[in-house]
Amino acid sequence: MFKKATTTINKGLAAIFLSIFTSPSFAAWSDLNMTQGVTAISKEVFGLHMLIFWICVAIGIVVFGVMFYSMFAFTKKKNPNASTFHENTSLELAWTIVPFLILVLMAVPASNTLTKIYDDTEGDINIQVIGYQWKWEYRYLEDNIGFFSNLTTDLDEIYNRTPKGEHYLEEVDEAVVIPVGKKIRFLITANDVIHSWWMPDFAIKQDAIPGFINTAWTIVDKPGTYRGKCTELCGKNHGFMPVVVKVVPQDEYDLWVAGKKEAALKMAELTEKTWSAEELVQRGEGIYQKNCVACHQSNGAGIAGIFPALAGSDIVLNNKARHLEILMEGVQGAAMASYANQLSEVDMAAVITYTRRSWGNAENGDGEIVVPTDIVEYKKPKV
Repeated sequence: MFKKATTTINKGLAAIFLSIFTSPSFAAWSDLNMTQGVTAISKEVFGLHMLIFWICVAIGIVVFGVMFYSMFAFTKKKNPNASTFHENTSLELAWTIVPFLILVLMAVPASNTLTKIYDDTEGDINIQVIGYQWKWEYRYLEDNIGFFSNLTTDLDEIYNRTPKGEHYLEEVDEAVVIPVGKKIRFLITANDVIHSWWMPDFAIKQDAIPGFINTAWTIVDKPGTYRGKCTELCGKNHGFMPVVVKVVPQDEYDLWVAGKKEAALKMAELTEKTWSAEELVQRGEGIYQKNCVACHQSNGAGIAGIFPALAGSDIVLNNKARHLEILMEGVQGAAMASYANQLSEVDMAAVITYTRRSWGNAENGDGEIVVPTDIVEYKKPKV
């Protein structure tokens, strides 16, 4: 009776484990497993991952099965006299050749997948990705358009003053836009330190290294918005530079490109415009909140011992030339990066003017403003 009950229990447990490990949902548990992704190559990577996983499970079952069997079958009680053999040539050949064959069988599909991943041929659209502390720049090489992608998560969420949103730390002001069904090649590098561009739904994770260009590619057949991150510890705001890619139909993509080109023309026209101090301050506030507030704070007080205050700063108050130089060139050996390529002439002039006329600086300083033509002049080659 006891033996029959034990057999029934064992069969029941076996059925439960079999149903768990063979069910489709087991491979898709997002909190336990890697992302399957939406592209053909990402699904192939996921399939390879699961194949290797189950091979390892099988090896583990065999190894631990033999080990536990030996522990229980050859106890001192059952075998009081130890065996006296020293070697077994056939067994030693078997445990050398069998693992070798398993590794070869694993290497064949892995090599095929890696060959596809590292395909470096030119794409239908080629996008240069540049990592900065702490944002991404994207340049569409064929269409000669580009933009920076900045985090837009509210500071109140970051500092726990309000509840965190659905896409906390995964929201940007401008997403990468690509068309459905086209091969997109990414040329990935960095401007300052090592970053890493990671898009799990595309099975892309590539280091962005200053002075080097690493490549990756994708073809996405499913429209939607996909989110990733920087996965290299790149500094204080490492977690604040998400990756967002929007995949759209071809006609929508063409309209987006046309809009970007038109916006670039309008920006060029704004450079020649005569700006008032009030207009520059109004525009500069938004630029400051997007690019400067994390270090210098919304009140310009900075962070003592780390980031200098702009409110009451002698350079901001009385040294327009040095103030402009710092924004354009950065400060060597400090966290202050160059914004010469990150901001347009209009935005650069606006944010400098904003800091020179905010927090009481206008009343206590020389009152000079910076206009876009000042930036244009600064960028001209020095003779």
